[in-house]
Amino acid sequence: MSITIQTERLLLREILNSDLEGMFALDNNPKVHTYLGKNPILTIDKSQEYINNIQKQYVENGIGRYAVILKETGQFIGWCGIKYITESENGHVNFYEIGYRFIEAFWGKGYGYESAKAWLDYGFNSMKIKTIYASAHVDNKGSRHILEKLGMQTKNEFEWNKLPCIWYELNNSNK
Repeated sequence: MSITIQTERLLLREILNSDLEGMFALDNNPKVHTYLGKNPILTIDKSQEYINNIQKQYVENGIGRYAVILKETGQFIGWCGIKYITESENGHVNFYEIGYRFIEAFWGKGYGYESAKAWLDYGFNSMKIKTIYASAHVDNKGSRHILEKLGMQTKNEFEWNKLPCIWYELNNSNK
């Protein structure tokens, strides 16, 4: 089952092998990794491994991170989506998390909020998820602003990969 979601400006679709150059441009930028442990990828092969892993999640969990494409140009600008997390994080396991990452040139234009809002709506209304979680580095003001604008509630601070993060939750009001 392939999901495609459209917003006013964006097309959200499965990440394809043809997104390889865009994924590399995204994750090769040190600024993108400022709050992710400062460990940008250095080879395009690593981007392909990342794409392969995402595609595996589609098969295993029916969901994962999706490409964010500008409708106007057809350009890959980043990813957003709901991921099913099976590893323990902040005392949770087997949960749905919303996340996003964008190429630096597309920061501050509302794409993060627009795509994440579409995914929250899909997760709650189509997937019938009870609670969606998220986390952000305590100093990542941009990401935290998006999560708070979405209505996500701050629950606690925790450490993820030795990084100080804030844990967010949002319950499905339709449940």
